[in-house]
Amino acid sequence: MSTIPRRLVVAAAALTMLGSAAASAEAAPVKPKAVPYASVVPAPASATQASSTFTLASGARIAASGQAASVGDYLAGVLRPATGFALPVDKSFVAHAVDPIQLLIAPDASLGDEGYQLTVNAGSVVLTANKPAGLFEGVQTLRQLLPASIDANTTQPGPWTIQGGKITDHPRFAYRGAMLDVARHFFGVDTVKTYIDEIARYKVNTLHLHLTDDQGWRLQINSWPKLATYGGSTEVGGGAGGYYTQAQYKDIVAYAASRYITIIPEVDMPGHTNAALASYAELNCNGVAPPLYTGTDVGFSTLCVGKDVTYKFLDDVIGELAALTPGPYIHIGGDESKSTSDADYKTFVAKVQQIVANHGKTAIGWHDISKAALLPSTIGQYWDTTPTNASVQAAAKKGTHFILSPANLAYLDMKYTEQTPLGQDWAGLIEAKDAYSWDPGKYLTGVNSSQVNGVEGPLWTETIVRLADIQYMAFPRLAELAELGWSQAASHDWNTFKTRLAAQGPRWKAQGVNFYASPQVPWAK
Repeated sequence: MSTIPRRLVVAAAALTMLGSAAASAEAAPVKPKAVPYASVVPAPASATQASSTFTLASGARIAASGQAASVGDYLAGVLRPATGFALPVDKSFVAHAVDPIQLLIAPDASLGDEGYQLTVNAGSVVLTANKPAGLFEGVQTLRQLLPASIDANTTQPGPWTIQGGKITDHPRFAYRGAMLDVARHFFGVDTVKTYIDEIARYKVNTLHLHLTDDQGWRLQINSWPKLATYGGSTEVGGGAGGYYTQAQYKDIVAYAASRYITIIPEVDMPGHTNAALASYAELNCNGVAPPLYTGTDVGFSTLCVGKDVTYKFLDDVIGELAALTPGPYIHIGGDESKSTSDADYKTFVAKVQQIVANHGKTAIGWHDISKAALLPSTIGQYWDTTPTNASVQAAAKKGTHFILSPANLAYLDMKYTEQTPLGQDWAGLIEAKDAYSWDPGKYLTGVNSSQVNGVEGPLWTETIVRLADIQYMAFPRLAELAELGWSQAASHDWNTFKTRLAAQGPRWKAQGVNFYASPQVPWAK
């Protein structure tokens, strides 16, 4: 980061103490119910709780200037509904000593890009970070230190008390992701934005959108328009499907960026491509377009690896996608290509990852791509159900990095129990404890922890049709995976975590999140 003369301080808050000396001496004092630091998910790297408390008052304002202005606007926006306070945002570039809450941008190498320090006492709340992303993650912790009713959409009585103490925090892994499959069933912009807000609460910083599959193509491509208009016209079960216009996609990308979340678009290939093959006959080796597909089988489709038009098609698609996506990654899929010969598959992966690189992006692919020769920059995403894979080990020896999404631990579409009404069980059942009880840094045989970029919770949607379904399968497990990605390994302990997880229940109820109330968790009332 650039050198900051003296001490560059970007103020982002000023909230006053509730109550005054003029309060009636006869009135019974209100006993604030402050939230203990031990309730925060993900667990902070360091947290020391004090006896003092700070209480937010109705006349409070938030001062946020410079780089912190957007975080100040966000903080005001999430606090206003439940408090009923105006919380005007002061964007002057001066931090006044009398301001009880301040968000400061100031250099501290130990915090990195997303770390923060939060100090709370009776007269002030000070949040410090190197970058706005750190302030944003610190705000998520600050929200969890307020009563659960702060997450309601209607005015609540309060009091809005924050426990005193100090938290110093930074992530274990740089990559902490969620994946939403919008190809099997299509979900509109508002649903995606809601999910972005929900995952941001737990310091998730990437949303991987599975945009194409056999059942549907979900993004407008101007150079190949039938991909969306025809290939996107159905979904699993034969519904109407749908697709995002390029303007809608850019809106999603911008909204995610405002929550410090990077969108990673996926165009799955060479398999999982029936929607594309049905849209353009020339992409098939026999020149005949198959019918649209609304089932759930996998492995039957493939692009024609030997045709030049295949790579013209992919260059056009990836070029448009790269232009629409400011983030560094494009996901090329690569899984379950059962109808592609081994030789063709290796040839295809070599060509496609280079096309991605030619458009200035880094390729990510499901770990199946490890059997091909990979560029040094290409990243694998591990989805298998055992920790040992010969191709992955060989790629790791050559320096390939991986994102961890083992299907029997991290797939959010797996059933919790046999009685779960949604989801699948081919990879196993994943109850709350199962989702938490593994270490991403030590999981893969023959892969050093330094080659693990982080974790991701994929949610495939063969059985998922509504926002409420997404929420039910994602929560609590996504919050658990988020802790595995953010919190230091030494802090991972189910017996203490399940109590912290239990404290999220009232928050989800206040937000209207349809979560699974696992019997393994002692949910708070």
